[in-house]
Amino acid sequence: MKDAHSIGPEKIIRRKDDGSLEYLGDELTIEEPLEIRIGSKTLATTMRTPGHDDELAAGFLVSEAIVRERQELSKISTRRENIVTVNLRPGAKFKLNTAQRFGTISSSCGLCGKTSIDAIRQNFPAIKSANVRIDIDTLLSLPEKLRKSQSDFARTGGIHAAGIFDANGELKIVREDIGRHNAVDKAIGHAFLDELLPLDRHLLLVSGRASFEIVQKALAAGLPLVAAVSAPSTLAVDFARENNQTLIGFLRPPSFNIYSHIERVILERPRVQR
Repeated sequence: MKDAHSIGPEKIIRRKDDGSLEYLGDELTIEEPLEIRIGSKTLATTMRTPGHDDELAAGFLVSEAIVRERQELSKISTRRENIVTVNLRPGAKFKLNTAQRFGTISSSCGLCGKTSIDAIRQNFPAIKSANVRIDIDTLLSLPEKLRKSQSDFARTGGIHAAGIFDANGELKIVREDIGRHNAVDKAIGHAFLDELLPLDRHLLLVSGRASFEIVQKALAAGLPLVAAVSAPSTLAVDFARENNQTLIGFLRPPSFNIYSHIERVILERPRVQR
């Protein structure tokens, strides 16, 4: 459920163009820690924007390959402020060393708390579907659709968004967070809790850059297309190529770059019959 306290009021002094000063109220995105527990064990502490904490926890567990099926989760509760507790169903297990590889995860980097390179890469199957395709006009329409759904960004200018679209360009899920990876986890977590995974006929659009972690989270959800309004990293490109994902960067109409598996983008517009 959306927390009403994702934005906080502040007082500022603004210097105007003419050099004069004015005293104003301002709105800032809230950043607070969230402790994610499995039962009584602390799994990770992530810096996030409050709201949809149950989805964030679920998406985090999915993208870290800790849970794979909705039935593995019994209950997610947020009875204490800034603590979300996940209870697994009887018989569902997770490795203790999995919980030990995370520290405090900053809002700018979802990998910073991991203690080894081996802990970064998870074992998700490569995308098999090749028949989902998106045309240019639909692709170019997505950034504006995402922007119109970013209510907190419009107020603060300091929050990221992740949107999940179908192949027809319809926005299905949008989530915002001060951390790019958290916004993706919230969107994926929503789909997971609603038993919509795998999202093998959908596209993920993020408002920032496409890091390795973003592409891997998309793979965990079965997303065959990932687009970003900014640049991808070399590792993200290599990972997308390896796992049969289409990766699009600098999606800023009327232009974009395709870095991998171009076959899912219909590059030619249909000819008009005269």
